[in-house]
Amino acid sequence: MSSTEPPGPIAAAATPKTLPVRVAEGERIRSVTLPGLTLSVRSRPPARAGFAPALYVHGLGGSSQNWSALMPLLADVLDGEAVDLPGFGDSPPPDDGDYSVTGHARAVIRCLDAGARGPVHLFGNSMGGAVVTRVAAMRPDLVRTLTLVSPALPEIRVQRTALPTALLAVPGVTQLFARITRDWTPEQRTRGVLGLCYGDPGRVTEEGLANAVHEMERRLQLPYFWDAMTRSARGIVDAYTLGGQHGLWRQAERVLAPTLLVYGGRDQLISYRMAQKAARSFRDSRLLTLPDAGHVAMMEYPDTVATAFRELLVDQGELTPEGHQVADPGTDTGTES
Repeated sequence: MSSTEPPGPIAAAATPKTLPVRVAEGERIRSVTLPGLTLSVRSRPPARAGFAPALYVHGLGGSSQNWSALMPLLADVLDGEAVDLPGFGDSPPPDDGDYSVTGHARAVIRCLDAGARGPVHLFGNSMGGAVVTRVAAMRPDLVRTLTLVSPALPEIRVQRTALPTALLAVPGVTQLFARITRDWTPEQRTRGVLGLCYGDPGRVTEEGLANAVHEMERRLQLPYFWDAMTRSARGIVDAYTLGGQHGLWRQAERVLAPTLLVYGGRDQLISYRMAQKAARSFRDSRLLTLPDAGHVAMMEYPDTVATAFRELLVDQGELTPEGHQVADPGTDTGTES
């Protein structure tokens, strides 16, 4: 599953005034309003016009900020946007209350259709990896390439360190955690998250820690955050139990897009041993294994992930070995390659 933190008390129904969402230098945030759904989208304008579009999708308990380290490293080749899934980041809950993997996948599809940005280079981490796998299987016309960082695909034996996250799906557990942890400070909660998600929490800078604590404080003020966490965790567990054509591994086999798989050797939430199974399941895949990385390699080793993605673009003929964009013969970009 994905990054989470020990839950705090579930807030009342009325939405309180919350801390502002952090926006890194060079980033912009906009809202996409659709029937029954509003999505917050973080973007970083590309170095120039004409670059291929990309969409980044975070995991359970995360937000679009999880991609703020990787996006600028690819801004010279991609027109990147990162979405806050419904109920996470700065996106409010969906009107229909659907937090299933399929529900999140439909939100991503609607976002792409509304912006007419497809096909895109689609990235996903953890739960977001399961979501974009489903998107790629359901709507191959929307996906140019697929990059999965520790995707939450079904495991027969879930790691012991991942069990607390899985237990969020059990009715009543969130309320129990709320009582047990009501005196925890945002910094304590944040350090717990970092210890769970990073291979080496010492790689987090003081500024990075301060930003993470700020985001934790903001999340704890949201009345729906833990409901979104619980329902989304339940959605992952439900997706793990689906068989037949709706099973995630079966859908992985249907993905046509060239796929980059990234797994961390110190991942406490998604087992490193699943890397080879994933490499066999996605028909056109390449595998990057990072022995010292944890669950969020795009935050811990963004340069390495960016380099691997560039190599994918070179092999797909979209980038020259020198790093220059190759013009799409069917598109007049008005730029030089």
